[in-house]
Amino acid sequence: MLTQVSRSEEARNILLQNDRGGYTIPTAGLYPYQWNWDSAITAMGFAEFDIDRAWQELETLFTGQWDDGMVPHILFHKPDPGYFPGPDVWGGTGPIPSSGITQPPVAATMARIVWEKDRGAGADRFKVLWPKLRAWHTWFLSWRLDQGAVCVTHPWEAGRDNAPDWDAVMARIDPVGVGEYQRRDTSHVDGSMRPTKYDYDRYIWLVQMGNRLKWDQAALLDENPFRIADPTMTFLLLRAHRDLLRTGEELGLDTSGMAEEIALLEQGAASLWNSNLNSYDSRDAKTGEWTGTISNASYLCWLAGLDSKEQAEHLERSLQQVQFGVASYDPNGEKFDSKRYWRGPTWAFMNFLIGLGLEEHKHPLASHVREVTREVIRQHGFAEYFDPTDGSPAGGQSFTWTAAVWLGWASKEQGAA
Repeated sequence: MLTQVSRSEEARNILLQNDRGGYTIPTAGLYPYQWNWDSAITAMGFAEFDIDRAWQELETLFTGQWDDGMVPHILFHKPDPGYFPGPDVWGGTGPIPSSGITQPPVAATMARIVWEKDRGAGADRFKVLWPKLRAWHTWFLSWRLDQGAVCVTHPWEAGRDNAPDWDAVMARIDPVGVGEYQRRDTSHVDGSMRPTKYDYDRYIWLVQMGNRLKWDQAALLDENPFRIADPTMTFLLLRAHRDLLRTGEELGLDTSGMAEEIALLEQGAASLWNSNLNSYDSRDAKTGEWTGTISNASYLCWLAGLDSKEQAEHLERSLQQVQFGVASYDPNGEKFDSKRYWRGPTWAFMNFLIGLGLEEHKHPLASHVREVTREVIRQHGFAEYFDPTDGSPAGGQSFTWTAAVWLGWASKEQGAA
């Protein structure tokens, strides 16, 4: 087991080795392109030793912003035949080849963290980035709200690809016409740690539908059967919009209407409270049905500025049941799988987002979340995710955002700059 100093050196080296010139890839082989929320969190890591490179990471992400304001979840900067589905399958309509969906908007929150490292050096760059961030947030507000909560239109868009939240909707999709395809992910990672072929057929069917509709949001709103109001998106957009409002005011920018938008998102967050679970839950926007899942996304409420005694009770119970971090799905749930992607494993970056929210609320669970995240990385390295029961590494290795979380948060004591 490496020392904390050695882990920090390794983390910096991972960011540098995954740097592709202005953007980072999550890890070589498995993810050879720029991913949206990975990149934003990576900027926090770079800010610990290279502020200019941190800003560059965010700026490169926004070179792929579409005319309507959407920022894609993948930017295909350079061809790589080792990844599927590639830009030809997606048919994205942005300025550079991209996917046709977005990802949770953490960029404004990470930009604020980078800016606070050096306000003088970052002020002008943030002023250029700020209207692009606002345009992206406005796109969410225009196209993705259900009762004020933010919807996802593909499991990949939530970033929680195979979470149990999506099971009922996926079961209603008949992936007719998908055809033959060759997955590349399982050539890099044990298939037992990845989504199943059943899942993947439906992922690709949804992509093909979007391509056929040329990613027209009005057409997708009418035709897409997958539209779920999601705690991940709702809490992270609410937090990001608060950060954008605050930085806009401090930078002297036009923030008109943003307070009202925040109030709408707060109403949306409240609409995700499932009183039967005593927890925040995902809701099928097509049917109004709850998905009945307590996930690590449920615990992002504190980051969004929302305290919950009941949610804290769930979190405390979960932390007592597993040793290493916040399980991505309730350990009591019948679908819990400690090694399969978003059906149980703990993710360092989600622990960071949850822990940051807890710390801001001075919650007694805050220090525990940070400590267990620090310990799992110290013991088991910079994996994509970890088995929460024994800490064993899973998924891709030498993972960029895990390294960034170590540098920017996990390796530090609570309250340290």
